[in-house]
Amino acid sequence: MTRSSHEVVKTPPAESAFVTQAWRLQGPGGTLRIESTSLPAVRSGTVRVRMEATPILSYLKRYTSGDRRYWYPSGTFTPGTNGLGIVEEIGADVYHVSVGQRVFLHPHLVAAENVAEPAQILIGMAGISADSGPMLAAWGDGTLSQHVLMPASVLAPLEGIETSDVDQLASLGKFSIPLGGLLRGRFAAGETLLVNGATGYFGSAAVLLGLALGAERVIAAGRAADVLEQVKAAGGPRVQSVVLTGDVDADAKAFKDAAGGRGVHLAFDQVGVASDPSSTLASLKSLQRGGRLVLMGSMTTPLPLTYAEVLANDWEVIGNLMYRPGAFRTLASLVRSGQLDLAKVRVRSFPMRELPQAMDHAAKMRGLDCTVVHLAEG
Repeated sequence: MTRSSHEVVKTPPAESAFVTQAWRLQGPGGTLRIESTSLPAVRSGTVRVRMEATPILSYLKRYTSGDRRYWYPSGTFTPGTNGLGIVEEIGADVYHVSVGQRVFLHPHLVAAENVAEPAQILIGMAGISADSGPMLAAWGDGTLSQHVLMPASVLAPLEGIETSDVDQLASLGKFSIPLGGLLRGRFAAGETLLVNGATGYFGSAAVLLGLALGAERVIAAGRAADVLEQVKAAGGPRVQSVVLTGDVDADAKAFKDAAGGRGVHLAFDQVGVASDPSSTLASLKSLQRGGRLVLMGSMTTPLPLTYAEVLANDWEVIGNLMYRPGAFRTLASLVRSGQLDLAKVRVRSFPMRELPQAMDHAAKMRGLDCTVVHLAEG
């Protein structure tokens, strides 16, 4: 696949005196450049937002180059998933959003029809379910634009924290996915949480979330000792770090020892594109009886489970994709109450025109790093 090129080219809009600037990708592996586009018009159930900032995923450069196995939007589209902005205009049949309100935008759109398995996509990125083609065609454009049109359902109000620092609020996207997994795993105050992949973008956020949700202790596991120490320092005395060895039994014992010898209540697995299941198996074996393992990573090899061992220990293995919409209300509450301190995230921001540099920086993120692009600048 040909790697994409990056250009800053301002082209005239096809029609309309009202224009906005957006990064446009000519399909996977195609040219990525800034273009002038017509301001999107609102329609029923939608909201137009003037964008302030969007966080950049660590693999966005690989995504735009066509190196990720995704169901891409067809044709030329605007990439970008999460973001922060100000509501400019609302369409009919929108009842809980107001003009001038600061909101957080997330990409996980699920069809509202009353069916067992509604279609779902990630706006500005990819289709998810086999029947999501029509939805992706309608909502292929993401957040790397100065103005965006979005379904009202993917807007999250920020009551009580809307005046916080823009970069810090943009980092909420770093926390939404791990919070979805912790809530799905029924994590409860007073429990011990193990985070496998704690040196990564989402795993490091899961450590801070576990503390914010009242964990007795959080075990941060990973292979980079220096990054683990940074995460541990940010979390404080309730965080224990374990450097992985690759030996399943030895790592499982280290996890149990870090848990005070009692075993782990919930193991949250957020490993990256791993070809070795050893750390995930060690996480499973560290669970106490009745413990839960939540899988949210991107491991590329089968996970071999011992049927009798899972049965005898009443373990739960839970696969989870993304989050429920209420996760953002929980995030706002945690920030508002002071349980989650977004200032612990190390944000590096770039102007809109420097998206290529931002993608390069994002590819090197470790631990609590976050890369943000400001959209107000052309």
